[in-house]
Amino acid sequence: MSTRADEEYDYLFKVVLIGDSGVGKSNLLSRFTRNEFNLESKSTIGVEFATKSIQTEGKTIKAQIWDTAGQERYRAITSAYYRSPMTYHVATLKIRGAVGALLVYDISKHSSFENVERWLKELRDHAEANIVVMLVGNKSDLRHLRAVETDEAMAFSEQHNLAFIETSALDASGVDTAFQRILTEIYRLMSRRNMAAEEGGNQPRLSTGQTISLNSENKPRKNCCQG
Repeated sequence: MSTRADEEYDYLFKVVLIGDSGVGKSNLLSRFTRNEFNLESKSTIGVEFATKSIQTEGKTIKAQIWDTAGQERYRAITSAYYRSPMTYHVATLKIRGAVGALLVYDISKHSSFENVERWLKELRDHAEANIVVMLVGNKSDLRHLRAVETDEAMAFSEQHNLAFIETSALDASGVDTAFQRILTEIYRLMSRRNMAAEEGGNQPRLSTGQTISLNSENKPRKNCCQG
């Protein structure tokens, strides 16, 4: 349940979790938002979301995080969300969708890393050009079964201009850091663009419903998106 502190915020950012089925997206979501982990968690059907607020650079950022199905048979469902015009039901991007994405693979399953490029292409096809993307190598606790070397993933992230981190939803390592980093980067990008718009005088400030969602006049807002 949401607390009063979680209901009041300066900015609302939507972030999507994408990647193959079984890489641990749902557990990353539950670990970050509820500090829970379920070894027997089932594959997501369609999309699910949860929220959590963080503090960064003196601002309260509320993250609305969408967990998408990675299984091929659900792609028609999730791709429909890409095009949905409804604010409450957009899993990724276009105008009223997410402003950040965690692209997740399993470090112990090389095929999940091989598919990252396909997921990235799909994301780019439906996203605005300035979306913030972080590559996440999950299940770092399975280092004894590692199939994707850190250097290999880092090279991919540098090639595609992505942030990169390894995490473990099981032991919680890196999870908070991953979300804190991407949300902070989104906030910094938004701040830079707003500053440039004010100085240039010929660009509109970003507002709710555009590529980066924020509240009008930077005032705290309550219960925008209830599921």
